[in-house]
Amino acid sequence: MSDLRTTALHDRHAALGASFTDFGGWSMPVRYTSDLAEHHAVRQAAGLFDISHMAEFTLTGAGAGAVLDHALAGRISTMKIGKAKYSLLLDEAGGVVDDVIVYRRGEDDFLVISNAGNRALVAATLERYAGDAAITDISDDVALIAVQGPRARAIVEAADGAEGGIEGVTPALEDLGYYAWSAGTFAGEPLFIARTGYTGEDGFELMVPNAVAPALWDALWSAGEPLGLVPAGLAARDTLRLEAGMPLHGHELSPDILPVQAGLGRVVAMDKDDFVGKAALESAPSAELPVLVGLTAEGRRAGRAGYAVLDADGAPVGEITSGALSPTLGHPIAMAFIPSALSEPGTPLFIDVRGTRIPATVTALPFYRRTA
Repeated sequence: MSDLRTTALHDRHAALGASFTDFGGWSMPVRYTSDLAEHHAVRQAAGLFDISHMAEFTLTGAGAGAVLDHALAGRISTMKIGKAKYSLLLDEAGGVVDDVIVYRRGEDDFLVISNAGNRALVAATLERYAGDAAITDISDDVALIAVQGPRARAIVEAADGAEGGIEGVTPALEDLGYYAWSAGTFAGEPLFIARTGYTGEDGFELMVPNAVAPALWDALWSAGEPLGLVPAGLAARDTLRLEAGMPLHGHELSPDILPVQAGLGRVVAMDKDDFVGKAALESAPSAELPVLVGLTAEGRRAGRAGYAVLDADGAPVGEITSGALSPTLGHPIAMAFIPSALSEPGTPLFIDVRGTRIPATVTALPFYRRTA
């Protein structure tokens, strides 16, 4: 892994005994102790994630909102300052180049966070449509830390006000709605806190300059350990997002997949005058395309990405994109693309698990939804 990039928190992960893997060109912790223990901690208390591999861009200047309206599938220019929105970057054929979150920080000031592996492509695409807006890639300058779980707010608030810690957060976290953000300082440096996440639980994502990221990690760890906080790696993050029915680019999203196939037609503002990919979406034969569904099965053998989905006669009708034995639910779950005619919840199908036909049932997404 000598050629892989490392985050500002790499030494913290190594000290905690993390196992590392290549993820989007970064050496990232896949687990610290147990995938199951880390997963359950997030559902029951909280998990601490390093997500500094994500790519961050700022768009500023007159017309920045209009640039994003054209480059992204959603309507960005009407967002309120202080809010965030999930959106899609499409190509001219309507396929998904990447999924992103956009934060409006000012009248002509936006932050866009994209997936690590698509950083160069997202940067080039935004530059292509930038016009007079200024686009700055700040990915190498900042770190991103997530605290996810039912005790996340208590943990972040417990780190607030400590000497040299989190200070001056406005608005207060108790007043911060989902998909909104606050600003403050940490160790005298700018702190950006968003109530967003990728686990299906309540939580926050905190962005600071790299220089103070280890100290922020330590402050959150110190505040959270008595409340059940554990460091969590990519393995737990993947099973958490799968239970929550959240797509992963390269699995449920790709340039070969249209938003409506992935159940994301709602995030596409087709009433906008124009945006990249609109013409292709208007003419796409969407009723004939495979659609993303959830699948549940009994037993312990889970379908994995690439496994075939079979109909009652044993004929292949689709393919799994993500699958696992659900730690929370205790049975196998998967997401798969299948013909729309078979997508009604309750439809019986089979999964080919290494030559064995495992009965499966089409299930509405998400598999798991938090109750509070």
